Formats: sequence, structure tokens, C-alpha cells
Amino acid sequence: MHPTEKAAVSTRVIGLISGTSVDGIDAVLVEISGTELDLKVELLAGKTYPYPSELREKILAVGAGVAISMEELAEIDDAIAQVFAQAAQNIQIGHQPATLIGSHGQTVYHRPPKKGAGGAGEQRSRGREMLTPHSALSTPLGYSLQLGRGELIAYLTGITTVSNFRVADIAIGGHGAPLVPRVDAYLLSHPEEGRCIQNIGGIGNVAYIPPRHGDWLSKIRAWDTGPGNSLLDLAVEHLSAGAKTYDENGNWAASGTPCHPLVEQWLNQDYFHLPPPKSTGRELFGVTYLHQSLKDAQEYQLNAADILATLTELTAASIVHSYRTFLPEMPQRLLLCGGGSRNLYLKRRLELLLASIPVLATDEVGLNADFKEAIAFAVLGYWRHLGIPGNLPTATGAPREVLLGEIHQSQS
Repeated sequence: MHPTEKAAVSTRVIGLISGTSVDGIDAVLVEISGTELDLKVELLAGKTYPYPSELREKILAVGAGVAISMEELAEIDDAIAQVFAQAAQNIQIGHQPATLIGSHGQTVYHRPPKKGAGGAGEQRSRGREMLTPHSALSTPLGYSLQLGRGELIAYLTGITTVSNFRVADIAIGGHGAPLVPRVDAYLLSHPEEGRCIQNIGGIGNVAYIPPRHGDWLSKIRAWDTGPGNSLLDLAVEHLSAGAKTYDENGNWAASGTPCHPLVEQWLNQDYFHLPPPKSTGRELFGVTYLHQSLKDAQEYQLNAADILATLTELTAASIVHSYRTFLPEMPQRLLLCGGGSRNLYLKRRLELLLASIPVLATDEVGLNADFKEAIAFAVLGYWRHLGIPGNLPTATGAPREVLLGEIHQSQS
């Protein structure tokens, strides 16, 4: 049966994700119909379920590179799957049950591919060279690890679960990120208007969607812009001695003054000048980066509010620098999503730096900004179930489209 025939009837799908901020599990229940240009998604329920504090601390420690045993890693993997499964069960309360789950899991490690990575096809062509220990240890491929076993979620919920979305793209030489731009293209594109869809989670990522005519899909560009909330949240926790975990509405930063020479210094970091496709994570913009940033700030005698204002400025300035450096043209509209879209101070800084370009949240064009990423992984799971590719090669750097995700059938 052709995918469009299978998609003629709507499907109720759960989307699950916890981002690099490790705030908790974003869960959605959606009704999906159509496939691509006719794709329609109705949000029935959305909620964020916080991690148990002990589990969150363990995840943050692993993400920061703290050494643990394989036994401890297995325990964390199981624990994440269990709380993801509980979130999936809770989000259905009061609704007709879902028949499919798309679960991104929890990223704890991401390594971009080395320049010139050619994927499995290239490596097969080397023949016997691949059998040598040196070659095996120097693969140019990327690597990304998301915990929260899909097979356990399927068992605990009794619902077929698609998980491990990034590995297929990475195996052929892509970054495995960002994966959401193909969904953005079908849900947020405009026939006449070029748009940037900017997600601000722990890490920021952008999808540039040109006007929807001609060969528009091949002209989409997407990449990780750099830090989103990762440094801000770490700084808030540090500066408040653990009393706070994030800067609500950006109020604390708004009471300070950004140090622009320091922002310019930080923008010299290699990542910001690396051309797309590119991806990053807490491995770069994490605890070590924050400590160096705090050390850099000592020269300017900044108070806590000034430090937060300056780190917020780095997020805003790195986004705008990224657009001006790598986009074929500036967008006519910027649409924000993710937790950072609720940071009013950050939004004002973006508006100021972008001058005449309108800055809105995706809510204002009909797609919930808080749960857009979870909705996207519900769609990616739905596409995998139908046999529709989910990656966008212009975004991930992969040489071709591939099916994303591993399907774990329910055992009920």
C-alpha cells in the first residue's frame, strides 16, 4: 500500500522528548493526517513532566562527562525509559488512546562527524582497510546517544514505539541533527514568505524555509546556531547557589547590562565560524564553557545580573551572526519555539538585533511553541511507521534521505 493511502485515516500519536536543558519530558498527544504537503497535526494534549531530581542530576552529570560504570549507565537508561513511559500513559488520560509513540529520548552525548565523513558506503569501498584497528578507531562518522530504550517504552505502555531517530542519518555521514526542519517545512512554510524557525532549547537550532514554490525543499538550510538556554540555566544555578534553575522571563538578565566586548570575544569561538551543516551540544557549550566564561567576565568586574545579560546576549548575537553569515538571504519573519521563546528579554534582544524583521512565537501561526519539538517527533515517528524519510540532507549533511527511527512493536 502506498504511504498516502495508509495515511488517509488520521492516527493518534504521542511525541516524547527531553532536550539538552534536561528540564523534563515534553509529552504531546496529537491527531495526525496526511503525509507531507497535506500534513495536518492537531494538538490534543501537551504537558511537561519534570524528572525526579536524583535522575535529573545523574543525567546532567553524564552529559557533563562524569565517568560512570556501564552498570550505572544501564540503570539510567532504564530509569529514563520508565519515566518516558509514565509520561506517555499520563498524557492520554481523558482521551482516546494512541496507537503509536515517537520518542526522541534523552541526549547525553553528541559528536559531530569529522569533515569529509562519507558514511558507511564510503567505508565499505575501502575493503580490507576497514579491518585494521587504526581504521576502526578513526572513523569520521558522528555519534549521538539518546537514552530511554524504545523497546522498554513499548513494553510498558503496550504501544508501538519508534525511537533512536538520529542513528540512520549519522550512519551515512550526516550529523543526525537537526531533524526537525523537514517537519517545519510542511507545517510552517509560507507560499510567499521566507521564514526562519528558531528553536531555543538548551542548544539553539534554525531552519531557514524559503517561500514554497519551485524547488523550495532543496533550498532549506538548517543547523545548530550554538548555545540556547544551556549556559543561561547553568549560570543561574551557579549564581543563585542552586536556589534557581532558570531565569524566568529573563527578568534577572534584564536587570543587568550586557558586556559587548566580552560577547565579541566569545563570538570568535571556532564553532560560530564553521559553515553548515553543523551540530553541537553540551559537550561544547556546557559546564566547562561556563566556567571559562565566568573567568573571562572577571576582567570586567560584572555582577550576577550583568553576567546573565551578557550570556543572554551571546545566545541572541550568535543566532543573528549565524543568519548574516550563512543564510542565502535574511528571512522576512522569525518564528521562535522552545523554552527560550518564553524568555522575554532574549526575545527583545533578538528584535533589536534584527531591526525590521518581525519576531514571533510559532503559537502565532498555529503551532504550539512549547511543544513543537515533541510534536515534531510524533510526526517523525508517524512518518517512519508509513515508510516516509524523515531527514533533510541539506540540514544534516547526509548524502540522501533515509528512514529515521527504529520500530519497537508493542507486546500487548
